[in-house]
Amino acid sequence: MTINVLAIGDVGNILATLRKFTKAKIHIINSPKDDAGIFTYDDNYELFENYKVLDQVKKINEIKNNFDFCITMGIGERIAYLADLNYIAFYVGRDIDAPRFIKNSTEEWFNQPLHTLNFLERRFYRCVFDSAIAHVGGRWILPYLKKFSKNYIRLDRVIIDPTLFNDATKPIDKKKEKFTFFCPQRFGLSKGTDILWEAIKYCKTDFDIIQVDWRDTGTDQERRTSLKIRESRPKQVKLIPMIKRNEITKYYTWADAVIGNLRIGDFENIELESIFCKKPVINYADKSIQYILENKQVESPFLPTSNEPKEIAKVIDKVVESKHFRDDLLKKEREFVLEIANTEKIAQWWDSLFEQMVTKHSSIHRNSSKFTLKLNLILFLIGNRLYSKKIFNFLINKFRGKH
Repeated sequence: MTINVLAIGDVGNILATLRKFTKAKIHIINSPKDDAGIFTYDDNYELFENYKVLDQVKKINEIKNNFDFCITMGIGERIAYLADLNYIAFYVGRDIDAPRFIKNSTEEWFNQPLHTLNFLERRFYRCVFDSAIAHVGGRWILPYLKKFSKNYIRLDRVIIDPTLFNDATKPIDKKKEKFTFFCPQRFGLSKGTDILWEAIKYCKTDFDIIQVDWRDTGTDQERRTSLKIRESRPKQVKLIPMIKRNEITKYYTWADAVIGNLRIGDFENIELESIFCKKPVINYADKSIQYILENKQVESPFLPTSNEPKEIAKVIDKVVESKHFRDDLLKKEREFVLEIANTEKIAQWWDSLFEQMVTKHSSIHRNSSKFTLKLNLILFLIGNRLYSKKIFNFLINKFRGKH
């Protein structure tokens, strides 16, 4: 029997990639396509018509009977909760390292809160989190899951689409004047762009970095910081416009090497995509982060193993200067990546998890009472500042009408 999974939200096209390879049939409905999403979204999403939560819940209620189970990413979690579904919450970043249910939750590289929610809002999001059947997360966010969840599931493997990312793709038609790195990630502290700029000061070799021109803009502090980083970029950095997802492989195959995340100590998708395209990657690897594959601990081969700017500069210079070093680094990286991003194994893992969940929970419906559903909705509406203001004005006007 084919399991029909409803996915609400998708981050980094992870679920869009996963559904190509699982036995389970995954239908994804995502937020409206705007801003960076115009470039980064998969072409085959169903999209909500707008960002209004009640409209999104209504849409899910209209289609939920067609599915056996639900998985959420990002703000899709609250929609599944309000629609009274049985769901797995899948986390990949700031949705759990700075969760909405913690007062003034702040990412470690900032001092301005990512979320400044009132007590009722935080209470609502805590209920959303606690109502998930399970919380699934990658290796670098495991400490956060352990801190907040009693039913977390560790996932060390990552899904990458080998039909999209491979070395058979024809590169862009652009002349390179010198050794060229490609850097497709955003400007921002979370990506370690500030560390890269500092490292370049210590480099002795001559090279270019082709940097995609997009920035972290989640908070005022992010906007100010990422703009400052952009404006202070070294002369080696050349900006290019945003690239659509189905075009980025041409840049991977064109570049000599790729620069990934230099802050968190773990890899993200771009590092793995680059390796699939047979390009060596510079990515800070925190050696305290270990991966478990087939019940064995595995270390990341990415370099450097320190994100001190001088150490990064040494690796950059080695990559530029030595073909032998590049080839050896790529060989080690590919051996690791082709295992940790083994498409067949990760698809089997998810299919097994879906089967377990459907066996344990025979329906997508949580079957809460009507009173509980109304209470959940009221908590959200009152806690949400937009609705709180409307309710406050309504009560004030009603009070004035009696006097």
